[in-house]
Formats: sequence, structure tokens, C-alpha cells
Amino acid sequence: MGVNNVGISEIEARTVRKVTWRIIPFCFVLYIISYLDRANVGYAALQMNKELALSSEAFGFASGIFFFGYFLFEVPSNIMMNKFGARVWIARILLTWGAVSVATGFVQNSTQLYIARFLLGVAEAGFFPGIIIYLTYWFRKKEQATTIAMFTAAIPVSYLIGAPLSTAIMDLFDGVAGMGGWRWMLLLEGAPAVVGGLACFFLLTDRPEQAGWLKPDEKAWLTSELDHERASQGQKVAHLGTWAAISNPKVLYLSAIYFVYQCGSLGVGYWMPQIIKGFGTSLSNTQIGLIAMLPYAVATVGMIVWSRRSDRTGERKMHSAWPLLLSGVSLLGAGLVGSAGLSMVCIALALTGLYAFKAPFWAVPTLFLSRATAAVSIAAINSIGNLRGFVGPYFIGVIKGWTGSTAGGLIFLAILVLISFVMMALMRLGTGRDAVAAEPGLAKGE
Repeated sequence: MGVNNVGISEIEARTVRKVTWRIIPFCFVLYIISYLDRANVGYAALQMNKELALSSEAFGFASGIFFFGYFLFEVPSNIMMNKFGARVWIARILLTWGAVSVATGFVQNSTQLYIARFLLGVAEAGFFPGIIIYLTYWFRKKEQATTIAMFTAAIPVSYLIGAPLSTAIMDLFDGVAGMGGWRWMLLLEGAPAVVGGLACFFLLTDRPEQAGWLKPDEKAWLTSELDHERASQGQKVAHLGTWAAISNPKVLYLSAIYFVYQCGSLGVGYWMPQIIKGFGTSLSNTQIGLIAMLPYAVATVGMIVWSRRSDRTGERKMHSAWPLLLSGVSLLGAGLVGSAGLSMVCIALALTGLYAFKAPFWAVPTLFLSRATAAVSIAAINSIGNLRGFVGPYFIGVIKGWTGSTAGGLIFLAILVLISFVMMALMRLGTGRDAVAAEPGLAKGE
């Protein structure tokens, strides 16, 4: 028995390590590309707003209309992924959003920019929830928060990379071939999505049983573990149809939480360059990008540490709630303090909370829904929540237009994030399964 246990432990460690290194870095890079194409409009605004004569309100609208397209096509996209498979459908998503992102570099007025941003949302719809569900094909529940965190760490890392990269391209290529630097930035950062789509088609594997890169004993162990987990969970989760999955009260409640949360998260991300620019008029675009790296570096470390703690304790609900409290209080501080240095400290803490929230939160739906049901429900939560992404950037633009500063907008976002904290803390799953340890054996790491 001891020998067998030692053998199984060795296979487990080897297989989990191999799957992690094969899947997570690849998905991580794809998500960096995704966020560069989604969020680089914030850096483009440093030049684009003047060239296209965009007001603060118009830029806020252009930033947010992305999420209308995302909202409309998120659930249909995930249904299509179930039909065609992750490899084919995620490749399609990357290819189309890369094409739209490149085309955005050629817009000539605000109307064309609105259309391009809307189509970018349509093209990218389904990518994030699709990857979250794809990870459940390869990782057990007790590993989910950490693997989701390793994947979603691409968001702050994309800002770490995107801030200096985007602003440097804008400074270096400004005027080349008669085009503004912001246009070159959109062109050059859109192209990797097309390359990523082709790589996805050839490198991604849909299921463990299809993985030629796993040894037979590794493939058998992983398939057995995942099958056993699904079978043991079968009596504890709900299996719902598409509409029932979307309209489930718990799913709608999680959607409302994510709806409010996204406003704060995306509002800060899109307006960060202009917030920093307000610290000193002599800052170059490249200097703004370098300063913007610092809060995201702190947030990346914080989200991984917090997600590992969630996996270790098996608790999800309050590991989702406490970061929101930190973020709301910090955003409030950023809006009230007069010092640029203290404002950046507050923003770093706010971003840490906003990103630490993500991995435990996305582990919650799989606690009370089957994997097939969770695929649709996560898409619904993400699409409804991301619709709020229109409100955050847009209303900061409106408030900035009224007041002449971003302080009022930050206070507005702080209030919304604090509301999401209260909602998350008060959530009742009803069955007591708000921890992975509720499944027999998992509390002991079995």
C-alpha cells in the first residue's frame, strides 16, 4: 500500500507539474494579448483624444461600448465553444479580435472608433469564461483558485508590459509614415492576437485523454481523478439547462456583485494614464507608462499570494469579499488625499484588492453547479458583470468633465466597490458549500 501511495504521489506531482507548465503559460500569454488589445485604448487616449477631438465623455463612451458587444455575444460564444471545442473556438476568437484591433488603428473619427470598439467586444466575447471552464478540464477543485490566479495574473502583468510598451511605441513611432504613434501602437499590439490564434489551433489540447504530451500513466491518473471528482460531486451540484443556468438566483446574485465590481476595476484601469498625467504636466508618455507599472507589480504579487491562501484554507466567499473592502477603502483614499505619492500607494492597494478578488470569486460557481452548467453560468456572470464596464469609464469621464479632476470619479468607484464587498459578504450559498473542503477528503489534501 505504501509503495502504491508513493507511486501515485509521484505520478500526481509529475502530472500536475507537466499540465501546469503546458497549459498555464500558454493561456497566460493569450490573456496578456487580450488585455493589451482591450486596455491599450487608455494609453492611446494620450494622443488619440486630441487627434479625433474626443471629449472626456466621448472617450469614456468609446472605452465602455466594448462591453455592449461583449455582453451580447458572451453566452452564445460559450455555447459555440461547447459545440466546436476549445481549440477551434478560442483560436477563432483570437483571430477575429486581432483583425479588429489592427483595424482600429485606422479609424478617422469618433463614430468609427465606437464601431471598432463594439466589434472588438463581439470578437473577444467568450474568451475569458471559456478559458476558466477549460481549466476545469485539466485541474481539480483544490487547485482551481491558484490556477485561475496564475492565469488572471496576466491582467496586471499586461499592464506591467503594456504601460511601458504602449507608451514607448507611441513616442518612437509618432509621425512614422504620417501616422500618429497611437495608431502604430494599436497596429503592432493587435498583430500578436492573430499569431496567438494560429498557435492556439496547433498547440491547444481539448481534453486530457487527447494529450499526446502526457505519458499513459499520467493520462490515466488525471482522467481518473477528474472523473472521480465529477462523480463524487454529482449529488452536490445542480445540473441546469441554458436558461435555468442563466436565471438561477445565485448566478444572478453573483452577476450583480461582478456588475458592481467591474465598474471600479475597469474605471481605474482605463483612466490610470490620465490620472498619472495629472500629477505633473512635464511627464512624457514613456514616463507615465513606467510609473503605471508599479501598482500592477504590487497587485500581481498580492493576487497570487491571496489565491494560494484561498486554496490552502478551502474558503472562497470571504476570500472574495475582504479584497473588495481593501480596494474600496483605498480608492476612497486615492480620491481624497492631495499627495501624488500617497495617491499612487492607495491605487496600488486598490488594484491589489481588485485583482485578489478574482480567483476565489470564479471558484464559487463550481461549488454549487455542475461543470456543464457552470460553463454557461460563468459566461452569464462575466457578460452581465462586464456590461458595468461601460458605466465605470463613462461616468468617470462625465464626472471629470464636470469637476475638471478624477478625484470625484475615484470616490464614485470606491462607493461601488464597497457595495460589492457588502453584497459578497452577505451572500448565502444555502448548502454550506462555500469551501472546497466541504467535499470529503479535500480538507486533508487527499
